[in-house]
Amino acid sequence: MKRRDLLKASAASSLLALPGLTLPGLMRAAENPQEPTGLPFTIDESALIYLTPLHRDGSESRCQAEVWFVHQGGEVMVVTASDAWRARAINRGLSAARVWIGDVGVWNSDARYKALPSVEMTGDTITDEATQSEVLELFGDKYTLEWVLWGPRFRKGLADGSRVMLRYRLT
Repeated sequence: MKRRDLLKASAASSLLALPGLTLPGLMRAAENPQEPTGLPFTIDESALIYLTPLHRDGSESRCQAEVWFVHQGGEVMVVTASDAWRARAINRGLSAARVWIGDVGVWNSDARYKALPSVEMTGDTITDEATQSEVLELFGDKYTLEWVLWGPRFRKGLADGSRVMLRYRLT
């Protein structure tokens, strides 16, 4: 079974049916579950985000990818290859990114993900091992089946430097 198939099986809902949603509303719903938002789900129910670094002029990078993520306290965390453009961009001072929430299927060039709710965020790198460990536990909780295979890979990659953990916050 492919990672994509596992994600689809574990996805709680599709965001495509609700094109007017915005990430701030989803994040508020996740942070304040008692506050009525009218939304039937929160950011935490999405299996994926689509992410692209932004150039200094605000234009989107050509490097756009779907990634697993976890959300906690208004922050979105991802683990990615250290040589991926999203990681290198942050290291080069290009910390702005556009993030779309949802899953539109296998990544391709038709840009269907651009119809999903999106928001601009600012990224940085998480290097603190205790924080990394906490975030990896959240990944394990969210991607339970997939984590059997990917958890050790993420941990090993963070330890040997082949992966980095990125944190994104609303700008």
